Amino acid sequence: MGEALLWGLVAGSSLVLGGVVALRVSISRRALGLIMAFGAGVLISAVAYELVHEALETSAGEGGVALGLLAGSAVFFGAEVMIDRLGSRRTRPSDDPQAAEAGRSLTLGIILDGIPESLVLGLTVLETGSVSVAFLVAVFIANIPEAIGATTAFARAGRNPTRIIRFWILVAIGFGVTSLAGYVVLDTASPRTVAIVLAFAGGAVLTMLANTMMPEALHYGGKLAGFVTTVGFALAFAISSLP
Repeated sequence: MGEALLWGLVAGSSLVLGGVVALRVSISRRALGLIMAFGAGVLISAVAYELVHEALETSAGEGGVALGLLAGSAVFFGAEVMIDRLGSRRTRPSDDPQAAEAGRSLTLGIILDGIPESLVLGLTVLETGSVSVAFLVAVFIANIPEAIGATTAFARAGRNPTRIIRFWILVAIGFGVTSLAGYVVLDTASPRTVAIVLAFAGGAVLTMLANTMMPEALHYGGKLAGFVTTVGFALAFAISSLP
């Protein structure tokens, strides 16, 4: 049980790392775009091989994959619209509204993606007695460019750096607790329920990629973003192929 909590905290710690890097290191917008392109590639691979494929195998013909994908996409879309409306009312005149919107969208994607992924980390500890190293590494890697992108956007929008890091620390702790919950709660869950949880994460991530990360990556990184996305995908695929 303690191992599930530990690995959830480890996966979430990369959010803090990405936030610190974004605040301490001067990152050009082109470099940020390419970092986000790399992260997008990693996430596409994670969706395909670690979430949707795993959901299909876990469901054992009982269905639920399409339902989870659509639910994850719908929840992300609805939450994004709601948060954008609420955020626009709280945006100060000195803020960069586009940067604030990008930061909120990226953060929403991190949370909607991270909760099911943390549950899955706890589930892998439950099923095999140890964490899936490939999945852990993929989540850890993907969190860094997401956190860099969101932190940079929030900083550009005028948010306090200390509060940004505190927020990432709270999210990381939340992911650790969620991983522990996955160990405890999913112990008695049906294969269909587990498949829906996995697919839900995939749907949320795909929607976030299409709405936020990939447009930002292309806008700031230029045509090179496509190649860097492929590099991120290839690396994550290689990790997921490890025994």
